[in-house]
Amino acid sequence: MTEILDPAVNSAAPETSAVPETPAVGEAAAANEPMALADVDLADLDRFTDGVTPWRMFHTLRHEDPVHWQPEEAPNSGFWAVTRHADIARVDRDAETFTSTRFVNLEEVDDDQIKKRASILELDGVRHRALRSVIQRQFGAGVINSYTDFLRGLTAKTLDAALAKGRFDFVADVSADFPINVLARLLDVPPEDNQRLIDWGNRIIGNTDPDYADVLLHSAESERYRDLPFRSPASLEVFEYGRDLARKRRGGTGTDLVSTLVNTVPRDGVPLTAQDFDNYFLLLVVAGNETTRHTITHSMLALLQHPEQLARLRDDPTLIPTAVEEFLRWASPVYHFRRTATRDVELGGKRIREGDKVVMWYASGNRDEEVFGNPYDFDVTRQHNDHVTFGKGSPHLCLGNLLARTEIRIMFEELIPRLADIRLVGDVPRVRSNFVNGIKKLPVEVTLA
Repeated sequence: MTEILDPAVNSAAPETSAVPETPAVGEAAAANEPMALADVDLADLDRFTDGVTPWRMFHTLRHEDPVHWQPEEAPNSGFWAVTRHADIARVDRDAETFTSTRFVNLEEVDDDQIKKRASILELDGVRHRALRSVIQRQFGAGVINSYTDFLRGLTAKTLDAALAKGRFDFVADVSADFPINVLARLLDVPPEDNQRLIDWGNRIIGNTDPDYADVLLHSAESERYRDLPFRSPASLEVFEYGRDLARKRRGGTGTDLVSTLVNTVPRDGVPLTAQDFDNYFLLLVVAGNETTRHTITHSMLALLQHPEQLARLRDDPTLIPTAVEEFLRWASPVYHFRRTATRDVELGGKRIREGDKVVMWYASGNRDEEVFGNPYDFDVTRQHNDHVTFGKGSPHLCLGNLLARTEIRIMFEELIPRLADIRLVGDVPRVRSNFVNGIKKLPVEVTLA
């Protein structure tokens, strides 16, 4: 998400063989099904569970009110919804006017919470660049390209286990399993810990979904955890796990991400505090595989709904690198990120006041007709795909974007040739969230080539 950036349920595929109605033209139909501006409510989480309503709302906003004031229920105070590609890029690039330091999700926090909870996501300027630089090299082209054989091996292991079942939950067995194994390798933790890593991500990022959250955000009980990331008690478990790793690796010569964090002084000369490490490590754990996991799931669903596109990739595998960019645009795995105005400013004809929340709806920008021809068409041959999935010209551009692209490419290069047929065999529930665009389960049945 953008800095490094899913919840997925690791459960068995349903017993039913009923095929749900999953219209291939869901988004196109949504765009052509008018929604009155007065009916748009981006703060209503229940609007984000059907896979259609969000796109209707974004379509209306881009065309009728592209910088739109969205009221919220207390304790929040409302935000400006920025829905056009150009405006999103403007906000994302201008950290002086639109700061991350007041937090990047919709929760409104006080100065004491900021001091305790701020991660690299909630920093700007020199300190932000210094903390990025600590692990930036590990996500550079030289290192990521050296992982190719390793990633293919992990992909094969994941697919061997899943496809042998014939019928399975694609989320649990493929799109969650593969990225978490990559993350475990980067952290140098044993594969036996993978399920714990997945569960922590579910509980923390899924803090508005009753199926995931220990404590729902903004519930009365969440006040007990107000100083923890995402107000989630699971954060304490992640902290304890990371601190144990740090103790064992401090002063060592390891090259994993934990060793790098505890043994590197940032280039501004200010060492990481214990709190810096806690928050950095938690971000790696819960966000490090978000984009990849959701993009793989949404991409597989799109290929199921658009079999002619799957046939194109099967017939011409050289299209897959191009298709990866369409997968990322189409999936839009993170709906939004927030900034806060540092001064009065005009944006899209609206007067934004100092202190107002300004929210970039990346998912909407990825359907902007001014940038993408036929944006509601899923087209694996789409050229000049200027999506904003990883941010747009931002100081917070996703550090892991090359790793995510490489994982997604290799997954589909390895998966598609193995499939003679794949079909959906159950419902596709979505995460109740206006932050993460997640799919909980994708039950499929396969016939191997």
